Amino acid sequence: MPVLDIKPASACKYDMLALGEIMLRLDPGESRVRTAREFKAWEGGGEYNVARGLRRCFGLRTAVCTAFADNDVGRLIEDFILQGGVDTQFIKWRPYDGIGRTVRNGLNFTERGFGIRGAVGIPDRGLTAASQLKAGDFDWEDIFGKQGVRWLHTGGIFAALSDTTPELVIEAVQAAKKHGTIVSYDLNYRPSLWKSIGGQKRAQEVNRKIAQYVDVMIGNEEDFTACLGFEVEGVDENISHINVTAFKKMIEKAVKEFPNFKATATTLRAVKSATINDWSAIAWAGGNFYQATDREDLEILDRVGGGDSFASGFIYGLMTFGDPQKAVDYGAAHGALAMTTPGDTSMASLKEVEALVKGAGARVQR
Repeated sequence: MPVLDIKPASACKYDMLALGEIMLRLDPGESRVRTAREFKAWEGGGEYNVARGLRRCFGLRTAVCTAFADNDVGRLIEDFILQGGVDTQFIKWRPYDGIGRTVRNGLNFTERGFGIRGAVGIPDRGLTAASQLKAGDFDWEDIFGKQGVRWLHTGGIFAALSDTTPELVIEAVQAAKKHGTIVSYDLNYRPSLWKSIGGQKRAQEVNRKIAQYVDVMIGNEEDFTACLGFEVEGVDENISHINVTAFKKMIEKAVKEFPNFKATATTLRAVKSATINDWSAIAWAGGNFYQATDREDLEILDRVGGGDSFASGFIYGLMTFGDPQKAVDYGAAHGALAMTTPGDTSMASLKEVEALVKGAGARVQR
């Protein structure tokens, strides 16, 4: 029996809707931000990356709810979104004042890292249009009730952007539940986002309120501890690896307190260097745990967005097969492939994901 009661595709305009901020990522490639003379531009955002992966790799119908300042930077990000095939009808455009004093678009300077030098992100996202979104900005009755959405995905990054975004998230997930839309949420704890607005205490206050409406909760051990207050033992700080047994105990505590969780999932990553990680994933659903194949010494070009690509593969697996084992396998494979290419978003194909799930290697394809 499927763990989720998902509305049929024929009853909805969209398979999935993402709510979150999208920034312009500026990537110095093999250089450093501090010494770069040129940058490559990409788009990226924790919630949007999932929608784009579901559209480009898995062929589902997706859209995004966000906002931009109406200038050429905002239109550049829109152009990236259009190239990704994600529907833009719900984007809010805010008048630009010519200097960014009242509203602007977010930038994210991101170094990929290499070897002993880890990846580094330097976001520049103050006063962004998305951070100023608030309850009442979107007509959820039209979106969920009339147009129809099978799945809503949002997360803790967007909820941490301002005092108004948490209330918008709560409004969205309540409306989604009213209309039978599945809700997934990636806790995605970022200390830098919360520290000026109440820190971990505020993060737990916000996320525990949102968690009451979540069907599929995504997050690693730090996320569950920082955002929901569940402690876990067994983490080796030297390799950023989690003891799976300890993590299972934490999830069992979480689903007992939040019985509305129908599934939870996280990647399992041992960071040996910025470019060599052990990689796997684990999920809980229907009272059982499911783990993906361990991939030891996975070579990584750009780790940013790997977790989001895992989430999109996991969601695809649940929506398409209703099988938690297939879902975690597809998520882990998609995340692994996404980290072999630059940028936040996946360049993988469904055929490649399916081949990797079946154990394919890196032989030349002719």
